[in-house]
Amino acid sequence: MKKEKQKTKNQKQNNEEENNYMSIGICLGMSIGAGIGAATDSIAIWMPVGMCLGLCIGYAIAKSKKDDKK
Repeated sequence: MKKEKQKTKNQKQNNEEENNYMSIGICLGMSIGAGIGAATDSIAIWMPVGMCLGLCIGYAIAKSKKDDKK
């Protein structure tokens, strides 16, 4: 019983850590996209592009951290 609780607790912590990297990536990507959009006068295009790229980068970092733990 204790092992099951410990296992679910570790899975929950890993899941929260993965979401943290993705949210940081989204924020950084959106700010970079907004900067590029402001410079090129097309914020409506670059902000979502930056957000998507940030999400992908955040996921890649979370995946690499997860693989390093194993």
